[in-house]
Amino acid sequence: MAASLVSPMVPPPCAGFRRRAHGYGVSNNSTSLGFGFGSLSTTIPMTSKKHHRSRRRRRPRPRVGKLCCRGTPTASSSLVFRNLDADDFRHPLDKQNTLMLRMIPGLNELAKALLGSLTEQIMLLENIGTSVLVSKNQLSELHQLMNDAADILNIESPDLYVRQSPVPNAYTLAISGKKPFVVVHTSLVELLTRKELQAVLAHELGHLKCDHGVWLTLANILTLGAYTLPGLGRLIAQSLEEQLFRWLRSAELTCDRAALLVAQDPKVVISVLMKLAGGSPSVADQLNVDAFLEQARSYDRASSSPVGWYIRNAQTRQLSHPLPVLRALEIDEWSRSQAYKSLLKRAIQRNTVHNV
Repeated sequence: MAASLVSPMVPPPCAGFRRRAHGYGVSNNSTSLGFGFGSLSTTIPMTSKKHHRSRRRRRPRPRVGKLCCRGTPTASSSLVFRNLDADDFRHPLDKQNTLMLRMIPGLNELAKALLGSLTEQIMLLENIGTSVLVSKNQLSELHQLMNDAADILNIESPDLYVRQSPVPNAYTLAISGKKPFVVVHTSLVELLTRKELQAVLAHELGHLKCDHGVWLTLANILTLGAYTLPGLGRLIAQSLEEQLFRWLRSAELTCDRAALLVAQDPKVVISVLMKLAGGSPSVADQLNVDAFLEQARSYDRASSSPVGWYIRNAQTRQLSHPLPVLRALEIDEWSRSQAYKSLLKRAIQRNTVHNV
């Protein structure tokens, strides 16, 4: 079962299955069963100093073994949410649409029949056989970012892999009986600062914290299976797909909140969304979060009329992720909410007691 944070997940093709992209960035369809956030990228040049000086002035490159992401490490003073429960930050639409999925008769039983051990093994080997496993001895800074994010969200840290890809994305896979793992693409590391990268990892952890992987994978397989049926089967597939996509979009809003709980700065999360919508390493330092938020408010105003609402609904109906501008508005509003402030206050109180 897979899940993604920033942009719709774009994991590798999985023998015979079409997978929906599910992540922290732009929504699209792809050949994978999972959900993801964005992509990661590391650049490890091995250039002599003499050769480096002979080139035109370029952005500094990291040394071998260092992550190619900008910014300083996450501060060790970040609040830790002890005893955090998924429902403490779950988006109301996520709760509503999850209940709707649970009301589908026989969903779990049918999905278990469709998702066999062979399929899971293919998904597992396809990912870990073509990626680099992160550990304290391999990309140790990225390893620490994941462990710190997991501690803050009160969840066990999954395995983490880095996969070569020009598409910025990250996604999560949860296989029955196996330790879940997160895959990040190399291009995402290069695009984001360290705090932004950790926000992406936190988004992926949010999927695991909320058990999103179960519903995402089962619904994907059921939809694919229904499409092979004639007549009524296709109608069922279309109805299930619409319901699935409504759930996917709401699940992304929940996991953006998980990203904020770890980043503890809404501008960090919004910056990730902005960069996935239209950023690149060469212009990253010219992007403006406040301007992107104003753009989001303009879109919200323009789509509030009856005609605008219809266009907006048609625009998002077949997307696995909400539009980046809408996600930015959602996280900005939640960062100002009493619910978020209460979580911070509770964390401060419990951390104080714990440190006494």
